[in-house]
Amino acid sequence: MMGATELAARFEVSVRTIQRDLLALQEAGVPIWAQPGPGGGYGLNVETTLPPLNFTPTEAAAIATALATTRAMPFPQAGHSALTKLVGAMAVAPKDTAARIVSGVRVISRPDASIDLASGVILRALLDAVAVELTYRNARGDLTQRVVEPAGVLGTNNGWYLAGWCRLRMAARTFRLDRIVQISLVNESVPDRSLDEILRDLPFDLTEPALM
Repeated sequence: MMGATELAARFEVSVRTIQRDLLALQEAGVPIWAQPGPGGGYGLNVETTLPPLNFTPTEAAAIATALATTRAMPFPQAGHSALTKLVGAMAVAPKDTAARIVSGVRVISRPDASIDLASGVILRALLDAVAVELTYRNARGDLTQRVVEPAGVLGTNNGWYLAGWCRLRMAARTFRLDRIVQISLVNESVPDRSLDEILRDLPFDLTEPALM
């Protein structure tokens, strides 16, 4: 256990910087605990720690850039949290070099709230094995209400898709995450359907727009 003042002196930064960075790591899920008062400080649960990661600066910068570039990635918050943990486990020198590399990179992308919303609900549905109810806009702009039994997510050159059994069509279907207008969990357990089974039964090629 070490105090904020001791950590600040060791890393040659201010106490405020140490407190801010430790808070960011705690919010990202890193198991750091704090004990206030005289003799207190910060500690780390050794059972959940990683050894220093031997990423090169360019490898770390590549991971950070990939996460920033992939706007339509499912589970973006989890990706950001994972990156924070990985960076926290890197040695100081390569981490600083990676930060300098990333500071010279700019990614212009449009945030898509619908993808963030859909991916969070889909993750919960997959973990709990329940159905989802969604409002979906197809390539023509037509809206439909559907209940879907999710099997997984699929990444293609056209974007990310939810794959599952559609009760409206009574068949395997995929749904582009950025075309899901609304989505919510249905409190109903669903049969165990493998992603491979669903993809094998699709009536169309994902390289072409799916209007179904």
